[in-house]
Amino acid sequence: MKKLILLILVLAAAGGGWWYLRRNHGDDTQYLTAPVTRGDMTQAVTATGTLNPVVNVTVGSQISGNIQKLFADFNTQVKAGQIVAQLDPSVYQAVVHQGEGNVANANATLELAQLTYNRKKELVAEKAAPQADLDNALASLHQAEASVKIQEANLEQAKVNLYNCTIYSPIDGIVISRNVDVGQTVAAAMNAPVLFTIAKDLREMQIDSAVAEADVGTATVGQDVDFTVDAFPYQTFHGKVAQVRNAASTVQNVVTYDVVISVKNPDLKLKPGMTANLAIVVAHKDSTLKIPNAALRFRMANQVTPTPPPTPEPLIASGGHPSPGNAARPKRRERNVFVMPPSGGKPAPVPIKLGINDGISTEVTEGLKENDVVVTGISNPTPASGPAAQNNPFSNQRRF
Repeated sequence: MKKLILLILVLAAAGGGWWYLRRNHGDDTQYLTAPVTRGDMTQAVTATGTLNPVVNVTVGSQISGNIQKLFADFNTQVKAGQIVAQLDPSVYQAVVHQGEGNVANANATLELAQLTYNRKKELVAEKAAPQADLDNALASLHQAEASVKIQEANLEQAKVNLYNCTIYSPIDGIVISRNVDVGQTVAAAMNAPVLFTIAKDLREMQIDSAVAEADVGTATVGQDVDFTVDAFPYQTFHGKVAQVRNAASTVQNVVTYDVVISVKNPDLKLKPGMTANLAIVVAHKDSTLKIPNAALRFRMANQVTPTPPPTPEPLIASGGHPSPGNAARPKRRERNVFVMPPSGGKPAPVPIKLGINDGISTEVTEGLKENDVVVTGISNPTPASGPAAQNNPFSNQRRF
């Protein structure tokens, strides 16, 4: 009898537990949620670029020779017209002396030809010489005149080469590189060798950045730019878009465009050649409603058609005008998100309209209010197929 009573109590306890679980835990799905908040949003185009001086002049040599003296070194401040290097002028000085001798000889020949012509002219007038002699004397005179001009031109060229033995700075600036040493021979037979590289003013610099063709339509002149360099990883520098160049560059089927950023460098921290990580600010909103991007990707198991990931809205360029590269895009995007009811229960879809996107959050222009709770995921997803599996990060992994 006691065993029968004990068996009945065990069965009753099991039945009560099953009924309790059935009643209170029929749907034990736990949702990850996030509130709708208000804050500032900035949408930016990221790119990389190289810092360069605005004016960068390479100083070369038009003639060949040995470097005799150097009057500038790395980081030397120079003025326009200042001597920065001197080539050995001895060979070119000798050529000048030779040219002067050739000019003197040509002048003597011209003088003799002139006298001969005058004498022949008098003899022909007195019928004492044939006309052919006068013609030959006139031709010799013209040849002597031409020879003088040729020798004077050769002398002028020799003087120019002698002048070019002294290298002058073409601009006011600072020497950022020196490529020669005293005693080194420079050969200008094929091209002009580079002796120095001079930057005009390192307080004014520019960044030549490579912006992808998908983003270049949002870049316009005057937009603000924030960037960092590896030398100062915890400091943010600022600049502005100065030019969007139309020349495209294609590397491994990737098309990019050069966007030039003007940068102020008053403390000379930034140096030529540094790599800059850019963020071109193409849109900014103050105190706007926003939700996490995860809320836009979440879908319930019974929703068949997935919604594509968000794309940026037409961007507002500086001055409040729509960016021309996005004029054909719709002004607002309609989407559905799942919102938890205030009274509890299952989340319900709510249509909303979206604005800009900063990569983490998206602006909500219509459909939600501050402090609404949106669903961003499921804390205990179960393996499934179909639309429910799209929210399970492990659904595509093979189980062993």
